[in-house]
Amino acid sequence: MGDSMVKKTLFVLFAMLVPVFARQPNVVVFLSDDQGWGDLGWTGNTVVKTPHIDGLSHSGARFDNFYVSPVCSPTRAEFLTGRHHSRSGVYSTSRGGERMNSDEVTIADLFRKAGYKTAAFGKWHSGQQFPYHPNARGFDEFYGFCSGHWGNYFSPLLDHNGRMVQGRGYLTDDLTDHAIAFIKDNRNSPFFVYVPFNTPHSPMQVPDRWWDEYKDAELQKHLKISSENIQHSRAALAMCANIDWNVGRLIQMLDELKLSEDTIVVYFSDNGPNGHRWNGGLRGKKGSTDEGGVQSPLVISWPGHIAADTRISHLSSAMDLLPTLADLAGVPIVGNRPLDGISLKPLLTGNQMEDREVLISSWKSSVSVRTPRFRLDQKGNLYDMQADPGQRNDVSALHAAVAEDLRRRAAEWKRDMLKDFGKDDRPFVVGHPDTTYTVIPARDGTAHGNIKRSSRHPNDSFFTNWTDEEDRISWACEVGQTGRYKVEVFYTCPEADTGSTVELSFNNSRLTGKVEPAHNPPLKGMEHDRVPRQESYVKDFQSLELGEIKLEAGKGELMLKALDIPGSLVMDFRLLQLTRLD
Repeated sequence: MGDSMVKKTLFVLFAMLVPVFARQPNVVVFLSDDQGWGDLGWTGNTVVKTPHIDGLSHSGARFDNFYVSPVCSPTRAEFLTGRHHSRSGVYSTSRGGERMNSDEVTIADLFRKAGYKTAAFGKWHSGQQFPYHPNARGFDEFYGFCSGHWGNYFSPLLDHNGRMVQGRGYLTDDLTDHAIAFIKDNRNSPFFVYVPFNTPHSPMQVPDRWWDEYKDAELQKHLKISSENIQHSRAALAMCANIDWNVGRLIQMLDELKLSEDTIVVYFSDNGPNGHRWNGGLRGKKGSTDEGGVQSPLVISWPGHIAADTRISHLSSAMDLLPTLADLAGVPIVGNRPLDGISLKPLLTGNQMEDREVLISSWKSSVSVRTPRFRLDQKGNLYDMQADPGQRNDVSALHAAVAEDLRRRAAEWKRDMLKDFGKDDRPFVVGHPDTTYTVIPARDGTAHGNIKRSSRHPNDSFFTNWTDEEDRISWACEVGQTGRYKVEVFYTCPEADTGSTVELSFNNSRLTGKVEPAHNPPLKGMEHDRVPRQESYVKDFQSLELGEIKLEAGKGELMLKALDIPGSLVMDFRLLQLTRLD
């Protein structure tokens, strides 16, 4: 065999072996909370400074027509499963309606099965207890909170792999610190890191460093300027600037570890802005299926693989991220449920693909239909989005056939997708076989008698006004595994009211204990709020070990009540934590 033939043979063998030994790309996904289309520099905001996220948009691909759901938990479900949220059982943002069905396969399941180290740091908002907890949905590591919002962003109580722990510092910074530490620890393995930040969701808390730069800022004018809360908008932009700083810290760390060219970085938001502020002239905000409520910034960067300054105008969705990232990383998609999302890899690698005919946005009964040119809103009005992105002029009379077709599609969607929307008989699971810890928060409970929530927003609320022996708190539960469980109650109680005897019961099991010692911290949060909040203020709740209880597997009502009340009240109640002992 001649030299040329030997070289050719070796080259072919080398080419065949490279894919075997080539490292799969790492993936880092940032998801901001309530950040609108107009809250970044690259989307046209001239006030906020977001150089690191803007840099990602230049180093990779930015999407001009990327859509999410109008509110938080549906978008998370669609990203995690690649399927429309109504298929996965998500119908609310609290009290169990935020949970994806336990048989859904998540993007973390797929990447972990493919050998990736997986972690999530931040706002989960897809279920608290196993099998809905992030550790049950493919994530090896979780640090953050499982609720829809949190009441304090400075060293709050957080969830670390199912157990309540104390955070350290400003929450967005703390989450980024943990993400950076995880990547450093797993630098020699492919990793999938999901960083769902908690900001700029209210409460509007941000450190002085960021607030001082924006507290007097002159803002761009909003379409409904009379409805804008200027200080709220300034606080939101300050929080966005802090997000950008944290994104920059993580990107710099990737550079230092020489992982940048091996890492796909994704950045997007979960819905429109949480207030009337400048949003690129788009109509609608969080909660709306109009353009401003569902259009999200999306950037995907992978140096050396996605060309710099790529711009993509195709209709795309949060549901597309699972198939796209799996396709880019060579991760097989397994499972017997069809995806609603499609892989956008061709667009990211310089190839062509047909645009979607339609993309439907929905939240409860509000349904809007988008085509590459038009949007049919929830009232059946039609808008030419190329000529009128602010949805000011109904053109249904000029394009009657298009309007009729899209109205038909919206009606079919409601008929087929929403017929069982909101029906839910899933219990909250206690003592799932795959976990040691179960947290049962006030959010998921039902108050009886005089007991009230600290806010009409359940997510970070606590129960108060517990004054009568007829009062009780209940949860529709299922014990996953028979066993003994240590029970802790996170509570507050003034000195004068200590000593109540409380009973926790489930079917035939009973546990009683005393509410003592006194622990009566003040409400907090207002000292950090830049504008008044609607959500509950919080307290530093303390853990009280109530004792041990034997629970039998099966369904029933978990109930907490008082057997005697020597003072004027029992306690303020935040959550139960159960730890399996055998």
